[in-house]
Amino acid sequence: MQPAILKRLLDERAEKRPVALVTRIADGVQCIVTPGDMLGELVLNDAEQATIRRHLADDRSGMVEGGYFVHVHNPPLRLVLVGAVHIAQALAPMAAIAGYQVVIVDPRQAFATDERFPGVSLDDRWPDEALEALKPNRRTAVVTLTHDPKLDDPALIVALKSDAFYIGCLGSRKTHAKRLERLGEAGFGEADFTRIHGPLGLNIGAVTPAEIAISALAQITEVLRRAPESEAKAA
Repeated sequence: MQPAILKRLLDERAEKRPVALVTRIADGVQCIVTPGDMLGELVLNDAEQATIRRHLADDRSGMVEGGYFVHVHNPPLRLVLVGAVHIAQALAPMAAIAGYQVVIVDPRQAFATDERFPGVSLDDRWPDEALEALKPNRRTAVVTLTHDPKLDDPALIVALKSDAFYIGCLGSRKTHAKRLERLGEAGFGEADFTRIHGPLGLNIGAVTPAEIAISALAQITEVLRRAPESEAKAA
């Protein structure tokens, strides 16, 4: 392995960013592929890069057409829930089953307790402080659930400045419109607003906390799995 490729691979892994090491079996020539670029002697065309990025999204190492072996190095999927509410009690275990490391952020210690969230990582810092420390990346989803602008808005401001692949907010269309007004006053614009999924979740007619959690996780999954196509178009 070339020193430049090794260094890039180690750097990407240290920063918890998705990266794939691609090796052409015929001669051992290699390259690094990330969601945004490529480095190395091995040159891949657009279709081949799209295939590699699909493997990144699917956490799937293995052989691909053309005689390449793809070794995927992905940071863990994470779900940051702002608000230790009833929906979080349903969504946290569902997300864990789906492979997410779940963190619940809520400074209200009466809500964020081990009894209500057994086995879940709890963070009692103010949401902006917690999000700054957690550093959401391309493998992180952020969901706000409190209905309280004092808690939700600081988290959204940090999330919108990050590479989080999904940002979702609980609340009605009216609530969401007011939320966007406040974010506009904070300096965000239409390009930022398109990243926010509000009201939260797929429209499946969800009513109960468990049903809302199902719709939220379904939408998060939908966005995660379609990410490589949108990134390829952006590139």
